[in-house]
Amino acid sequence: MTWQVSADGPLLPADERLSHALAGQGPRPLTELLADLGSMLVAVPVLAVAIGYALWRGQRARPLMAGVAMAAVPLLVVPLKIWIDRPGPLTDATGYYPSGHTATAMVAYGGAALLLAPHAPRKWATPAAVLLTLATGIGLILRGYHWPLDVLGSLALCGMLLLALKRALRAAGSRDLSRSTRRSSGKTPTG
Repeated sequence: MTWQVSADGPLLPADERLSHALAGQGPRPLTELLADLGSMLVAVPVLAVAIGYALWRGQRARPLMAGVAMAAVPLLVVPLKIWIDRPGPLTDATGYYPSGHTATAMVAYGGAALLLAPHAPRKWATPAAVLLTLATGIGLILRGYHWPLDVLGSLALCGMLLLALKRALRAAGSRDLSRSTRRSSGKTPTG
């Protein structure tokens, strides 16, 4: 997708046609609400609550890793925005690829789901994260804030970030679990 956008590839005209057909569709208050799900003011506090919960549960490494993943978002997205320098659908301003709101939503909600999933009585955390992330992307496209490829590029980029986070959390989970078990049994590590 990045190649398509940066090199004016064959997908770009289809992306632009689709965006022009979708921009402005749907009730404005709803599409604005959906787009706002990816703002730092909405998505990051959700991750912060999940981090707090994980800390309360005695975990240390897992919440730290989720926070690092969230901090990595601007480090990954901003250089791409500067390098690609893509104008927005309804503006001449540039820096629209990849979508920062989509990236924020995906890592914040996905990170929260990864932290909460082991403790959730039902498997609701991951579907909720997927729904909130997709709703953000749809809102951004319908409002005309981003081209569809901007959103898809963020999903691909942050999908890789979340996969790395999931692997790191799995490894850290066993360390946190053994530490939590020792603490609850009153045993301290030896050696």
